[in-house]
Amino acid sequence: MTNEIDFHIGKRLRRRRRLLGLTQQQLAESVGIRFQQIQKYECGANRVSASRLFELSQSLDVPAQYFYDGLAIEEENDEDSDAMAADILSQKETMDLVRAYYRLGERPRKRLLELAKSLEPSEPANDAA
Repeated sequence: MTNEIDFHIGKRLRRRRRLLGLTQQQLAESVGIRFQQIQKYECGANRVSASRLFELSQSLDVPAQYFYDGLAIEEENDEDSDAMAADILSQKETMDLVRAYYRLGERPRKRLLELAKSLEPSEPANDAA
């Protein structure tokens, strides 16, 4: 049975791995396990031990606390908004956009951000697509 904390840690693991452009196989090799174990961690089917969490944090270049970030906030928020935020961050298109953004220099990043903000509608859109 999946525990909510295990599921949260798995989502954070998947998000960071994808952000770095790593496959499950590459991450698994970096910590000396099989990619199937990464799959199980990411879906929350298997609990990540403290020592494995530390190894994963080193491989993903984040502090171990990263995996717990947002846990308390997630419990307090409306479930619909959490599902939407998690869905947006898990999309390949979002990860591709973030990677491309951080490959830019500082000045082009600022200009792109200003452009994106200028394109925001004045009222929230209700896109059904």
